[in-house]
Amino acid sequence: MSKDYLDNKNFIAIRGATTASGNTSKEIENSVVELIDELILRNSIDPQKILSITFTVTKDLDACFPASIARKHFGLDSVAFLDCQQMYIANDVDFCIRLMALVVLPTNSSINHPYLRGASNLRTDRC
Repeated sequence: MSKDYLDNKNFIAIRGATTASGNTSKEIENSVVELIDELILRNSIDPQKILSITFTVTKDLDACFPASIARKHFGLDSVAFLDCQQMYIANDVDFCIRLMALVVLPTNSSINHPYLRGASNLRTDRC
């Protein structure tokens, strides 16, 4: 990429999290779809401007990969995805799915980090 191209872009990292109601593919899918929907809606993101999304899940979620849900449901075939297990901490939020999305937004865009469901108490300053 040329420097001129990079100078005209505003690359932003947006964080978010939610919880699934249990460890089934359907429960994880419902949560991931809701989280991505909110990420896009709250930040007026053109899905073509999503560069990458890293998901982490707590160790109690192992029924499916969040990235495969996001890729399939939203048709984000050109997005770089990564699924990871969140570091275990005693008394962490159960069934928690976190994300960090790298997106291109217009300069001076207002950023809204979606923290949903049982994850809303992780960052009360951002909910």
